[in-house]
Amino acid sequence: MYEEINSFLLRLDLTAQTANKYIIITIDVLFVQINSGTFLIVVDIYRMADADNRVILNVGGIRHETYKATLKKIPATRLSRLTEALSNYDAVLNEFYFDRHPGVFAQILNYYRTGKLHYPTDVCGPLFETELEYWGLDSNQVEPCCWMTYTTHRDTQDVLVGLDRLDLDAEPITEEEIPRKFGWDYDPTIRHKNMSLQEYMKTLPWFKRIQPRIWQLFEEPYSSSAAKAIQVVSIFFILVSIVSFCLKTHPTMRVPTIELIKNNFTNITPTYTLHKERTDPHEAFQYIEIVCNVWFTFEIITRFIVSPKKLAFLRSPVNIIDFLATLSFYLDILFNKILPKSFTNTELFEFLSITRIFRLFKLTRHYGGLKILIHTFTASMRELILLIFFLVLFIVIFASLIYYAERLQNNPDNDFTSIPIGLWWSIVTMTTVGYGDMVPKTYIGMMVGGLCALTGVLTIALPVPVIVANFAMYYSHTQARSKLPKKRRRVMAVEPVRPARGPGGGGGPPGGGGGGGGAMNKFGMDTGKPGGSISMQGAPPSSGGPRKNLIKQGGGGMAAKFGMSENNAVHNRIGKVIV
Repeated sequence: MYEEINSFLLRLDLTAQTANKYIIITIDVLFVQINSGTFLIVVDIYRMADADNRVILNVGGIRHETYKATLKKIPATRLSRLTEALSNYDAVLNEFYFDRHPGVFAQILNYYRTGKLHYPTDVCGPLFETELEYWGLDSNQVEPCCWMTYTTHRDTQDVLVGLDRLDLDAEPITEEEIPRKFGWDYDPTIRHKNMSLQEYMKTLPWFKRIQPRIWQLFEEPYSSSAAKAIQVVSIFFILVSIVSFCLKTHPTMRVPTIELIKNNFTNITPTYTLHKERTDPHEAFQYIEIVCNVWFTFEIITRFIVSPKKLAFLRSPVNIIDFLATLSFYLDILFNKILPKSFTNTELFEFLSITRIFRLFKLTRHYGGLKILIHTFTASMRELILLIFFLVLFIVIFASLIYYAERLQNNPDNDFTSIPIGLWWSIVTMTTVGYGDMVPKTYIGMMVGGLCALTGVLTIALPVPVIVANFAMYYSHTQARSKLPKKRRRVMAVEPVRPARGPGGGGGPPGGGGGGGGAMNKFGMDTGKPGGSISMQGAPPSSGGPRKNLIKQGGGGMAAKFGMSENNAVHNRIGKVIV
């Protein structure tokens, strides 16, 4: 233990001039000799100006100093309710400590000073929102100059939510996600803590055990080699079905149906005439369609049975198209092959078979780029509706103008006999197609036609960059997501250790002297006095300790010289050990 040998006090009074104002600074230096050669020097600095109105905030290791009145400008916030009774107040350093982002706090403190909240461009938007929520501030108070930059992260979050619904991840589903995907009552944390997933699956019925495996074969092509093979087979049958549907309409691929008609002449020998009633596709196309639709039927039934969410499966647009295309095939067989021809309309059912061409949308299940393209048009629906609105508006206007413009002059070859006919010309002209079947022949009509073409180019060109930008944004986010790791390191939420507030600690007990005692104990000194005070020569005894009395005598005397009360003296303690 240390033993005090000698101590003495040295006081220095300094006068400093800053900003045309004199500040009186009193420095007390206490020398304490310990163990023949070790000196403990405690320096107390008193700033007699407006230090009582200032507060020090330590945010993430960066110290900020401001006036207490500044923090009162925005009431009902964390900074406006600062008191020394808080657990994050350090009485030794006379500061409040917050383990928060220091860069964001600089803008927050500037908001208290100027009343204008600006967004720092070097931090992410959600981080800025989290910090504002912690300090009790409203994020809607961001200045207009920073609002567009600040709200960009919200659009990005909406994009990521939309991409999550598209299910573009190429990574297969993990074993931990299977129980949640299929709604199993498996709780590895509490109820099934000592049971693995494989052991839990053995307790399930046989169908539930094989359901995830079959589902992965048809829905997760990257889960195994068998799933990739099924994906290749599915794409093969889709392409064969589409090619067959197109080729069977070619004249060289169709077989005519010949009908023999007897001529009613008076001659003894009858004569006949061959009449081509219709043409039917070659018989080979029928067998191709049967094979393809057998696979499609098997695929859609199997996917529906093993689907974890039956209602969501039925609502999927791709599944609806697949079901209608398969149903049209069976209806075609029913009405054309089984029922008599007098009860059927061949042309009508051939038209309904057009739904089979929409099987091309099934490729979106196997290629994420098509999903992004469809999602781009869905997300750009507002721009597309605006484009259609202006197109319809200008089409009607120029159809009316061209109708009356062609009637102003003598025009015997006038093609615009009515406004509805002019609508077709306006559509063809504004879309810059220009079939040439209808053209204006008067000078005024030609001027109207030129204005119509220019208006169409401008109207169509304006929303196109927005749609292209949306596609580029979705595609770039998809590429970035594909490079992210599937599993992230989890950060544990640990409660920070709070400093103890007891006798002789940093908080300081009633009666004074607590802060000094805590500081002396840091150097391994046993004061042996209540409140952590040390004995000094020539110091009168007091409940607050001799050090406090010396400070009060010096500080009060200096304050009285300038007409100030003793309570205006604010202490900033600095301790240093010299060996």
